[in-house]
Amino acid sequence: MPARQRRIRAFLLAASAAFLATPSYASAQSASAQSASAQSALAPTLRARIDSIARVALKSSGAPSISLAVVKDGQIAYAQAYGQARLSPALPAAPTMRYSIGSVSKQITATAVLLLAEQHKLSLDDKVSRWFPSLTRANEVSVRQLLSMTSGYQDFWPQDYVMPPMLKPTTATAITDQWAKMPLDFDPGAKWQYSNTNYVIAGMIVEKVAGMPLVDYLRQHIFTPLHMSSVFISDEGALGPTDPERYERYGLGPPRVAPKEGRGWMFAAGELAMTASDLARWDISVIKQSILTPASYHEQQTSLLLKDGRATGYGLGVYTGSLLGHRMISHGGEVSGFCTQNEIFPDDGMAVVVYANLFATDVQAEVANKVATLLFSTTDAATEKATAEAKAIFIDLQHGTVDRTRFTSNANAYFSQQALADFKTSLGTCGALKEITQTSRSLRGSMTYRGFHIACGDKAFAVSAFVMPDGKWEQYIVTAD
Repeated sequence: MPARQRRIRAFLLAASAAFLATPSYASAQSASAQSASAQSALAPTLRARIDSIARVALKSSGAPSISLAVVKDGQIAYAQAYGQARLSPALPAAPTMRYSIGSVSKQITATAVLLLAEQHKLSLDDKVSRWFPSLTRANEVSVRQLLSMTSGYQDFWPQDYVMPPMLKPTTATAITDQWAKMPLDFDPGAKWQYSNTNYVIAGMIVEKVAGMPLVDYLRQHIFTPLHMSSVFISDEGALGPTDPERYERYGLGPPRVAPKEGRGWMFAAGELAMTASDLARWDISVIKQSILTPASYHEQQTSLLLKDGRATGYGLGVYTGSLLGHRMISHGGEVSGFCTQNEIFPDDGMAVVVYANLFATDVQAEVANKVATLLFSTTDAATEKATAEAKAIFIDLQHGTVDRTRFTSNANAYFSQQALADFKTSLGTCGALKEITQTSRSLRGSMTYRGFHIACGDKAFAVSAFVMPDGKWEQYIVTAD
């Protein structure tokens, strides 16, 4: 929610609150059964590799716990948790536990706005002055600019810690009175700047138009239809004793219990908590386009353009991009003591959800990207074959040789005797190749570009390669990574 989740961009998202605060035995058992059933969708070796990624990251990051869910072929394929949800007294993490998802909530708020637009109760081009004329330049700022972070309204929480005023209760009106009545940081549509204030205003608009509290609208139109039964409004109070504790660290010190923001601060911008499996159910609805019309999903997932034509890389509550050549819709989330990364690959029927109960960490993004990369490299036979060949070529180069049948005439000319001697001298001393991972893939002309990361001894290398349609390698360039 604060600045940390914006940095992740480059690493580049039905019952009462009282009942949900303590999940029933039946609900927990049902979720466990669903999780066990889902896990059979992934091969044991693949589950073991995902577990390894999570456990290594858990150890290196110092996070008390990680919870994740994987969607494959449009259904939940794996849900697992690692580490300790609570350190004292010790409580092991479980996939049935809820974590606060922070700013991943924004795409759900944006979906509520889009639903109202589909019902012709508002338009994305309506000006904020239609509902809140006293806000700064409200007659110039559109609903679309709120949702796309191009309004110019100042962010009320850019920090990666909870300031003393945020420990006290507030209201959406108090937030907008203080931050949305200041001069704009820029003219509407001129720049992109992440601002939680935008979504407080958007949530207030939903309530005005729908004639009910935002959370009631979300339960009625989203959570209940999608069977997201674990959803909890963490803005109304802390998670219960059977859920994870929130933690933060000072420097590299031990995890300490983090403070809870006061009631009202997370309204519409980061107020939701749920299990990883329930967020995965949300992701499945995005993949299957089951809540909005295809036109609305296209609107939400298209990068907004600024007035000067520059792309923002942000749609309506989601970042737009790609991973390994696969279209990716994503968002990070952060509130005090919790971080989330949610990555959806709509064209592939795949999604990855990762939670951590530690403030101001990137471990959730690291795990999500590694798991997604693993899934693509495992399910894409061409990538698996290319990665194996790239590994063999690197090992050959360590010995100053190449199998020239692998290469085109151009590439064979590139691998002169001098070049092979230099490769042997510079690569041969690093020792055994420990890891190779494809990091990018794209098309150029008739060739497939593939980038790889290689770990060899204590060194890291990048490979930039082109592969012809017939499988021959037109380029294999090694640089330091």
